[in-house]
Amino acid sequence: MNQYLDKWVGKELTEELEQGIINAPQDLLGRHVYEYEKPAVQIFVAYRPCAQDIWLLDEKGAIVGQMEPMELEGMFGYAIDEKEEWLKKYSYRIKYSDNDIIEIQDPYAFGKTITDFDCYIFGEGKNYEIYEKLGAHRETVDGVEGTRFAVWAPMARSVSVIGEFNMWDGRLHKMMLHGNSGIFELFVPGAWEGAAYKYEIIARDGEKIYKTDPYGNYAQLRPDNASRITSLKGYEWQDEDYMKMRSKETQEFRERKPMSIYEVHLASWKKRIEEDDNGNFSYRELAGMLGDYVVEMGYTHIELMGIAEYPFDGSWGYQVGCYYAPTSRYGEPKDFMYFVDEMHRRGIQVILDWVPAHFPKDAHCLGNFDGQALYEHPDRRRGEHPDWGTYIFDYGRKEVKNFLVANALFWVKKFHIDGLRVDAVASMLYLDYGKQDGQWLPNKDGGNEHYEAVEFLQALNTIMKQEHPGAYIIAEESTAWPKVTGPVKYGGLGFSYKWNMGWMNDFLEYMKLDPYFKQFHQGQLTFSTDYYLSEKYILVLSHDEVVHGKCSLLNKMPGLEGDKYAALRAAYGWFYGHPGKKLLFMGQEFAQKREWAEYRSLDWFLLEDERHKKMQDYVKEWNHLYQKYDSLYYNDYDVMGFEWMDCNRPETSTISFVRRGKSAKNQLMFVINFTPVAHENYTVKAPCKGKFKEILNSDDEKFGGQGRLNKKVIIAQKAIGKDKKGLEKSGYELELYVPPLSVVVLKYDYQG
Repeated sequence: MNQYLDKWVGKELTEELEQGIINAPQDLLGRHVYEYEKPAVQIFVAYRPCAQDIWLLDEKGAIVGQMEPMELEGMFGYAIDEKEEWLKKYSYRIKYSDNDIIEIQDPYAFGKTITDFDCYIFGEGKNYEIYEKLGAHRETVDGVEGTRFAVWAPMARSVSVIGEFNMWDGRLHKMMLHGNSGIFELFVPGAWEGAAYKYEIIARDGEKIYKTDPYGNYAQLRPDNASRITSLKGYEWQDEDYMKMRSKETQEFRERKPMSIYEVHLASWKKRIEEDDNGNFSYRELAGMLGDYVVEMGYTHIELMGIAEYPFDGSWGYQVGCYYAPTSRYGEPKDFMYFVDEMHRRGIQVILDWVPAHFPKDAHCLGNFDGQALYEHPDRRRGEHPDWGTYIFDYGRKEVKNFLVANALFWVKKFHIDGLRVDAVASMLYLDYGKQDGQWLPNKDGGNEHYEAVEFLQALNTIMKQEHPGAYIIAEESTAWPKVTGPVKYGGLGFSYKWNMGWMNDFLEYMKLDPYFKQFHQGQLTFSTDYYLSEKYILVLSHDEVVHGKCSLLNKMPGLEGDKYAALRAAYGWFYGHPGKKLLFMGQEFAQKREWAEYRSLDWFLLEDERHKKMQDYVKEWNHLYQKYDSLYYNDYDVMGFEWMDCNRPETSTISFVRRGKSAKNQLMFVINFTPVAHENYTVKAPCKGKFKEILNSDDEKFGGQGRLNKKVIIAQKAIGKDKKGLEKSGYELELYVPPLSVVVLKYDYQG
């Protein structure tokens, strides 16, 4: 062996390389200057197991010399002393057999680009663009194309990147550790766009673990589970004007605007072939089809279930495997960019369901990432959901908090997402959520509040408002936790909106009752108006209510077939009339009969039945009225926006109320009848004197009713006589016809 090679190559590093546990391969492999003797010597060391010969090439590809085999099989070295012309750029020609000769660039000829400062602020949990550093990023360095990989695995003994570009051989691309940060990095020349890859991690106990990239932007289609190299650069967005307009929106501005959300599961909204779970349309196809439908129906927003890559279809996307990758079920990441772009072109905002509450235990995902609990809390009482079979994030670990906050910002910045709906917030807030005694660990004060999760959510909402004030975050929170939408500075969680789960549960339980028993449950109908101003609510009729034996909304309604449709129309009247923004799950707009299932298309064939087509027309009418009349949205979170006219007739199961907008004109009055009994001369308190014009009646024949309308303008008359308590009446009254199971909407201009 060359004397310089023999002196320079360290035995300890060579043994680590042989054992596969080296975490500083750049100290052994690559180009080095040996200066301990004069003259100085340039040392080149390559490691290619199974190679017969390796030649060192200069930057023009000419052979400098044949490298010398070293003691470790597969390791070759070459020395150039100062007397010769030194190489600044070089490559290797490798012979595995007479018919297998390749030329490669040495990955260890390229230095690290992640800085100590990057590592420091990541360790502090404040590197909010860490996704620009970690993950796989296509680069050209000194004219050499390749991919730079970086991953956080602080307890790993060593990490290799393996993939289609290196025959999945963990010996070939050992990654370089950044000090004590736990971040490993390596530039791999020639690693091409679309190539599949994983990280091979050697744990402290010697176990080999194979993981997909936590920061990867593209993944193989299930059941395969590797990451794929891709670049998010190069897509030419067409929504510049839209984004400028959005950036100027404030929370106060949004609260005064209409928000009618169409909740969608892309795979089952519509398929190429009904009942075929592999017949998914692509992002680009769905952009046009779904975009046009949403506009036609009068929705203002769509909310997408399950876009971040997930391994199991049956989880609907709520058990995420790759938080930084849109699912490959419908195409590539730039195809999803196109989808969002097309929605924005139509003026439709896009909300994503986002799941920072838990993640699956699939071996290739985040769990025990480097051989030990890393993203999840190490104590099972804090780190697992026993009922869900998933891991819980360790919100107190700064790097994990950074991972999640940066991920929320990533979707808004890179994919122009308008809002995030945070799933299962209640499970994050309570340490004992879904757990029995002995399965959970109290906080430092002995309570069940998850302090670290609270701090994470407050930080998330604060940072989003600072970085992207035009975006918003919605909480799916099912308990009475106070100030979910309250400002962080006053102890709130800082969310923009909260799903009104209480209204949904109470109202649907009320609607399922036999009409006779409704009179005993009037409180379930009206209770929500006691607290509707306590949070910034979104009223939801979501996917969770039409699965797992709960029936479709249509089949929740009691009675004969005709009564079911009429009752659903009345229910939608309360939905659109009640204060709060709106969300309706797909299929319910045309009265889907079957429960929803993720593996099949919605039952679009039902639209051949006029009852379903007219229900679709009815919801369309509501959406257009909702946008037309600001009384339905402008004062959602103001006491002026809603007033009961009458909610004290439980024996008839009727209610009446008014909604007010920003002016005295075009205010609306609702009268809703939840029983199959008509009221021919229904007298009800009026908000003022004047003329009241019927603008919607759910019994209209065009909506599937029998056409029992109030065709003439109704005049509010001064009340005369006495009420039930024998007191003289005051104010004004209306008299109108209220059909069975109906909603009647009257327009009026307020007169004092």
